[in-house]
Amino acid sequence: MDETIEARFVNGDPQAMRDLYRAHGAALFGAAYRILGDRTLAEDAVQQALIQAWRAADRFDPDRNIAPWLVTITKRCAIDVYRKEKRHRADELADYDAAVVAPGIETAWDVFRVRTALKQLADAEREILVLTHFTGMTHEDAAQHLEIPLGTVKSRSYRAYRKLTKLLAELEEGEQ
Repeated sequence: MDETIEARFVNGDPQAMRDLYRAHGAALFGAAYRILGDRTLAEDAVQQALIQAWRAADRFDPDRNIAPWLVTITKRCAIDVYRKEKRHRADELADYDAAVVAPGIETAWDVFRVRTALKQLADAEREILVLTHFTGMTHEDAAQHLEIPLGTVKSRSYRAYRKLTKLLAELEEGEQ
């Protein structure tokens, strides 16, 4: 009787890894793409996931279906890629904002006030505002990207804009 792909994978057979990729690569890419929304980043996440899976192969039970295990690793890798990319983009935005704001002190002050108000929002609300307002995502895109219901995105967005308006008004009152 032929060994299963899972058994060959656990035993370190490199061909088993190629077979697993052929069998599950599209599903893994789909899982990563749903989280990242970017083809190149999703491909990177899948590659990282397969490397992690290969390194942990000896800990996998070959009597179980390997697909859920691979998808879980891929999702975790995609989240790591997202966080790394988010930090990288935040650094780029800071550099970009500094370059754009330089011409006028009033503009710099306005940007400072908005950033100060944004920092006072809950993380979940701030994340929604950044995705929908600053990166231009629709509520639907943000919901899919964050893997949360559309209604949750809309309610967080509404609350965040209300709080932001109030915070900016309070900052303006304090200046007078």
